[in-house]
Amino acid sequence: MSARPSLVRSIPFWILIAGSLAAIGFGLWLTTDKLGVMSATLTDGTATGLEVYVGQVWAIVGGILMATGLIGLALALVLGAVRSLLPAPGVAVVETIAWSDANDTAHDDIVSEPVAVEPAAAAEPVVAFAEPAPAEPTAAEQTAAEPVPAEPTSTARTAAADSEAAPQR
Repeated sequence: MSARPSLVRSIPFWILIAGSLAAIGFGLWLTTDKLGVMSATLTDGTATGLEVYVGQVWAIVGGILMATGLIGLALALVLGAVRSLLPAPGVAVVETIAWSDANDTAHDDIVSEPVAVEPAAAAEPVVAFAEPAPAEPTAAEQTAAEPVPAEPTSTARTAAADSEAAPQR
C-alpha cells in the first residue's frame, strides 16, 4: 500500500473535474440561451431593453463560467501531470513479530478461583421527597450566642500594654 493514494482515488481531484465540467455546461447553456433569445427578438423587431441589455450581461456571465470551467480542467490536467512526474515515497519495511505461546504471559495474571462475595446489608429505603434535616448553626451564629466577657482577657491586656509601650511616629 502506498503512503499517498493515487490521483484516481482522490476525492478532491474528482470534485475539481466534476465542478469544472458543471461550470462549463451551465455557462454554455446560459450563453446559448440568452444569445438565442436576444438574436431571435432582434430579428423579429420585438426586442426590449430587458432582453437586449440584460441578455448581454447574462451571456458574459455564461462566458465567465465557461472560462472558469476550462481553467479548472487545465488545473486538473496539470495536477495529473505533476503527480505522475513525482516519485512515490518509499515505504519503510517493518519487521514482523513472531508470536508464540511460549512468549504469551497474559494468561498468568488471570485468577481462576471464584471469589466469595458477602451479600449487602439491607439499607433503609430512600424517601424521594423527605423534608431536609435542620441545619447545624454556623460559626457566626455560634459566636453571636456566646456571651462576651466583661473584663479583657490576659492576652488583651498584654496587647494593650504593648501598643502603649511602642514608640509613636
